[in-house]
Amino acid sequence: MPLSTRARNLLRDVSQRLSQAPIVQKPRGRVVEEIIDWLDEQHIEPGPNLSHAWIRFDRDLLVRIEASMALSGQAPLAVDLSGMESLEQARHGRQEEKGVRAGPRERRVLISLPACVPRSGMAPAVREVLDLDRHRLDLNAFDVLLQLENLDGFYALPAEIPTLSPWPRPLILYRGDSLYGGGFAALAADWVASGRPHLYLGDFDARGIGIALASGATHLLLPPLEWLGRHASGEHQPPEQQSYQAALRVHAAGLPAEHPLLDYLAILLGEQRGLRQQWFGHALTRVPLG
Repeated sequence: MPLSTRARNLLRDVSQRLSQAPIVQKPRGRVVEEIIDWLDEQHIEPGPNLSHAWIRFDRDLLVRIEASMALSGQAPLAVDLSGMESLEQARHGRQEEKGVRAGPRERRVLISLPACVPRSGMAPAVREVLDLDRHRLDLNAFDVLLQLENLDGFYALPAEIPTLSPWPRPLILYRGDSLYGGGFAALAADWVASGRPHLYLGDFDARGIGIALASGATHLLLPPLEWLGRHASGEHQPPEQQSYQAALRVHAAGLPAEHPLLDYLAILLGEQRGLRQQWFGHALTRVPLG
């Protein structure tokens, strides 16, 4: 039987600690007992390294363990299988660690790009949507991140987006859902660390702005204040949005009195009116979040 994930993790910890100490002692418990039983199955005799209360690992015992693991097709202890997809795990051995593997969409993101050359058998389009592994993206190649909340709006993006004119290399991504949310969240965290602008285009309601704040966005893309004041509707800020408003009120309280977001929040939180992204029109302005 292959070692469980918990047993592998314990042995990986032992391997790392043996680089600094000649012996690592572990008390006998459930995971250690599994390793002891596995040693017996593999005909590895721990000898004086084993007592009724503990097992002591030294370099010799660990070398014998890793040799037996290699013969049985298990990945080396130096390889951390967590977060890998099944195909990646397969490159390191026959054992599949289902409990720690990455799902097939865990690292996927949806990106919108200007359409390239026409494709045979496909009608031309102004933009092209790609599903790809986020690790394929070199974030240094982009100067602004545009995050879209709604998938229909993402698919309907025009060829040119005037609000992005200051940035010739935009990275335009769908915020994600149960299929793409994990990949986008990880990418957004890396983007925040870069300190570059992160724009959010989504519904003007409490939940939408809350999503923008949680993802590290620096600006909202919204219609001009006067236009929004005329078109915002109570129907677009329904009662179920109430639970998202408390956090926005806390955020608003921390903004300076002249901050431009406060006038927008007065419509949203004071007048209880919002507007879904599909009703925004084409004239958008950047509103800082902080």
